[in-house]
Amino acid sequence: MEKGARHRNNAEKNHPGGSELEASQETGSTGGGVALKKEIGLVSACGIIVGNIIGSGIFVSPKGVLENAGSVGLALIVWIVTGLITAVGALCYAELGVTIPKSGGDYSYVKDIFGGLAGFLRLWIAVLVIYPTNQAVIALTFSNYVLQPLFPTCFPPESGLRLLAAICLLLLTWVNCASVRWATRVQDIFTAGKLLALALIIIMGVVQICKGEYFWLEPKNAFENFQEPDIGLIALAFLQGSFAYGGWNFLNYVTEELVDPYKNLPRAIFISIPLVTFVYVFANVAYVTAMSPQELLASNAVAVTFGEKLLGVMAWIMPISVALSTFGGVNGSLFTSSRLFFAGAREGHLPSVLAMIHVKRCTPIPALLFTCISTLLMLVTSDMYTLINYVGFINYLFYGVTIAGQIVLRWKKPDIPRPIKINLLFPIIYLLFWAFLLIFSLWSEPVVCGTGLAIMLTGVPVYFLGVYWQHKPKCFNNFIESLTLVSQKMCVAVYPEMDAGSRTEETNEDTEEQRQPIYQPTASKDKEQPQP
Repeated sequence: MEKGARHRNNAEKNHPGGSELEASQETGSTGGGVALKKEIGLVSACGIIVGNIIGSGIFVSPKGVLENAGSVGLALIVWIVTGLITAVGALCYAELGVTIPKSGGDYSYVKDIFGGLAGFLRLWIAVLVIYPTNQAVIALTFSNYVLQPLFPTCFPPESGLRLLAAICLLLLTWVNCASVRWATRVQDIFTAGKLLALALIIIMGVVQICKGEYFWLEPKNAFENFQEPDIGLIALAFLQGSFAYGGWNFLNYVTEELVDPYKNLPRAIFISIPLVTFVYVFANVAYVTAMSPQELLASNAVAVTFGEKLLGVMAWIMPISVALSTFGGVNGSLFTSSRLFFAGAREGHLPSVLAMIHVKRCTPIPALLFTCISTLLMLVTSDMYTLINYVGFINYLFYGVTIAGQIVLRWKKPDIPRPIKINLLFPIIYLLFWAFLLIFSLWSEPVVCGTGLAIMLTGVPVYFLGVYWQHKPKCFNNFIESLTLVSQKMCVAVYPEMDAGSRTEETNEDTEEQRQPIYQPTASKDKEQPQP
């Protein structure tokens, strides 16, 4: 065990952005050991991005932007600008993704650049709240739209909603455990389904415009304010729009499973973000051809109301579209979040059993089961919507921290290989926009943002007790070792022989320590080298 700790120490002395970053550019043979397989091609990569961005929001409640913008015209501008800013952020992540080609996305980048504590806090808030609550809410939305037709005169029973949501989660967890290929095929199919549904909405909007139904798109009407303009509300409109594009960075969580990531990561981003921006803008254009701003704001399910107005007896298509969209959203979130937890365990920031993969299927079954169980626990709580409000600010905060890390890495390690190297103007533009949103978020909702920060900071003592403190009692280590061995046997899982991508001396040493079946810290960097 001490040998493993020394291996970890040697590897982490080279961070941040040191020889591990440089060595990560070198590729080698994968050998004969068990490892994550490269099974995600360009189409599936696009499906992951598009499928995770487009959830139920554009069908159910795109009114958040309109409500804060105060006019149809400004709302459409917000959708366009946030799409462009998202594209800029995605370009920054594309450079980071091929410079640090590791699964884990912004967690891995923040950890490598700013040190273990910063990376752990990103992981902590994701494990504790973000992914379990988001997945629970999406699954509940799915069950609501499936059951609502069976209860036309009332709301479906709460117990029925939660039971069907749990079945949805269990089914998709099984699919993800069984095969990466199955999971990506499910994602591709349901992403295509939601795009077809949105294409139907857009086509219907075009038909409406051809009929002359474009009153709210005429400039004099589009910019007619239905509330007093306010810079704080406009900032909230941009924040709502940015949240609607959430998921644009999820492909970076599975970099090691991408076929030819140096080409397919940027290609998938260049295809997916413009596609989503186009769909979002024109879906909102279509909505206002059939509904006034007041009707849109009053609707609890905008796409359903839109379908009732224009589709007649075929209005049932819209609820089904929402259900299909949310089903695919749960699948995509399970797929990517499990890779984040896998990456965190591999770095010693989560129990080591989560860094194991199935001996034959090569899927991270322990991480998938952990994701599923944490989401099921959220289903039985009543405060998950409140938690989402609190930590949404923190999630967005780490986007900016990650992109700031790109500038730091350029300064500290200007000569490391960068297959993609964008102009520094792009991260600066993103950070200026990001700072604008965060300042007005703090000003508009200080209690919510402060609570989110407090939840995040609960991870600090956990980090020092669970990760930084290396000399834990022997009885504790023995207990964790026994628990890990039992879990390993139940999941028929082993530690990967190596990453699916690169192989270096440092990462081989690092893996040796990970083979120790305990919650082993990765704190040597934090002890021996001051963080930048």
